[in-house]
Amino acid sequence: MGAFEYVALDNAGREKKGVLEGDSPRQIRQLLREQQLFPLSVDEVAQKETARSHGFRYQRGISATDLALLTRQLATLSRSGLPLAEATATVAKQTDKPRIKRLLLGVRNRVVEGHSLAEGLAAFPHVFPEIYRTTVAAGEQSGHLDVVLERLADYTETRQELQQSLMQALLYPIILTIMALSIVSFLLAYVVPKVVQVFENKDQALPLLTRMLIGLSDFVRDYYLGIIMLVIICLVTFSILYKKMPVKRFVHRWLLRLPLLGPLIKGNNTARFTRTLSILAASGVPVLDSLRIAGQVINNLPMRSAVETVAVRVREGASLAKSLEQEGYFPPMVVNLIASGESGGNLDEMLDRAAINQEREMKTRINMLMGLLEPLLLVAMGVVVLMIVMAIMQPIFDMNKLIA
Repeated sequence: MGAFEYVALDNAGREKKGVLEGDSPRQIRQLLREQQLFPLSVDEVAQKETARSHGFRYQRGISATDLALLTRQLATLSRSGLPLAEATATVAKQTDKPRIKRLLLGVRNRVVEGHSLAEGLAAFPHVFPEIYRTTVAAGEQSGHLDVVLERLADYTETRQELQQSLMQALLYPIILTIMALSIVSFLLAYVVPKVVQVFENKDQALPLLTRMLIGLSDFVRDYYLGIIMLVIICLVTFSILYKKMPVKRFVHRWLLRLPLLGPLIKGNNTARFTRTLSILAASGVPVLDSLRIAGQVINNLPMRSAVETVAVRVREGASLAKSLEQEGYFPPMVVNLIASGESGGNLDEMLDRAAINQEREMKTRINMLMGLLEPLLLVAMGVVVLMIVMAIMQPIFDMNKLIA
């Protein structure tokens, strides 16, 4: 039995969409006809989601909020002793989002067929990442699936909060910068030429700052299309080159060296790495598998390569803390906590503490960065506007002196 998504027409010609369970598309069509519906298309959920994952789509998975919610619901129902098949069906009924309903029914049908929950999730790898599936498999093997699902829900929510904090911190400076550039461009292209036209008809020698402003204004007004095209060409060229691994690695390494952005990137990736490693270790996943999966959540390529090197050293018998310390990308506090966990036999607890510490430090860094960027951008914008005003006002002052 499988889950099938259908599109059908009723007697009035209105389109109906939904999901039904059956053994084959033929059976689903028969069920639709019995409901006085004319089937237009019937597709198995698993096959459609697989095709979607390989196609060009803006969003292939589901949001972290939806993933955390359905995980929390599954954990609650699993802890109450409800069988997995009934639990997934219940969560599917509670959601009001058709795609999530399709996914959960697809997972449920795999469970009904005798597969484990992790194997059911594996049918939709673009929705449920490897850390999710591996952790669920470890929970099923240990008999503590409800506890593991609670940890996964916490993990997803924490990661979402960290990403939102980072995006909110960058959103305001980006908007402010775009607005400042737009306003200055408008002043140079339309306002300044009309104001300085008064002085061009006179024999008065214009100050250097005014002549520079007029030249810049003429350049922007005469070549603005070329400037826009040049910017677009540069962006397209960079996006093409950025897909090449050597260029991407070079950019990532260069970003790590920037004064303010570098520590923020290191802290964000370290927080994601320690949080992922913590939940995997607490769920009973082997250390080498945990390192491989945790390395995949790191966006920065040099740091990801460092974790791969650490995994090789750990496989050869080296200490995890010493291996991380040798790479030089991870803060001493994280290394010391991991070393304490290795020596004390409570690595999962120390990893969790390291993750909490890094996430707290990340929020502090974000607040500090916001505290610096906002006044700096405002001061820079004020200086530019002041220069424009001075360039316009200086000839007026000189004319007043001549008249006096």
